[in-house]
Amino acid sequence: MSEPVRIGFPVFADLTLQDLVGPFEVFCRLPGASLHLVAGARDALATRGGFAVTPTATYADCPPLDILCLPGGPGHLGAMENAELLDFLRRQAAGCRYVTSVCTGAMVLAAAGLLEGRRATTHWMSLGRLARFGATPVAERIVVDGNRVTGGGVTAGIDFGLALAAEIAGERHAKAIQLQIEYAPAPPFASGDPRAAEPGLVAAVREGAKGYAALMDEVDARAAARLR
Repeated sequence: MSEPVRIGFPVFADLTLQDLVGPFEVFCRLPGASLHLVAGARDALATRGGFAVTPTATYADCPPLDILCLPGGPGHLGAMENAELLDFLRRQAAGCRYVTSVCTGAMVLAAAGLLEGRRATTHWMSLGRLARFGATPVAERIVVDGNRVTGGGVTAGIDFGLALAAEIAGERHAKAIQLQIEYAPAPPFASGDPRAAEPGLVAAVREGAKGYAALMDEVDARAAARLR
């Protein structure tokens, strides 16, 4: 990497913290990287679970970015209907080297019209939603389509971050970051993917999220209608 790279993470209330800190921890180890947490104001925002995140830039004063990275979480629904945020994404995306997301952050990109005609991924329970916005859902952990790079649910943010770090700074540097953060996952259960988990468990998780799924459908309908 021959010059500094400016990376912006738009943040919002009720985001999933791991969606943010996974790639953030990777990107902050890139040489010359400057990272920005961006929101409408600099007031602290409570993430899912109550951890507070304080923005370091606003939509108005954020510098031109090389990389946009959208986290997800329950708060993505409000973000999908935040006109100020969506306008910011469209403006910045026009000059970005990469426009990216983790988990349901992809739905915010989709609501801004930034995934139309693109292959993309997101959390497995939201994957089918992408089609409503003209994207092609792909059930993979990382999906690259031109300068659009999307990661799957939550923990995929680290994989996504390392893959993008290799593109930016080279594979050797990305491997060094992986070693520095001792990323060698060995989960105690083989239930982190709906294709591997017990069918009964998958069904139970879907059943428990029925109310949330209905709310997502309502928000998607409104967001898609605005794009049309």
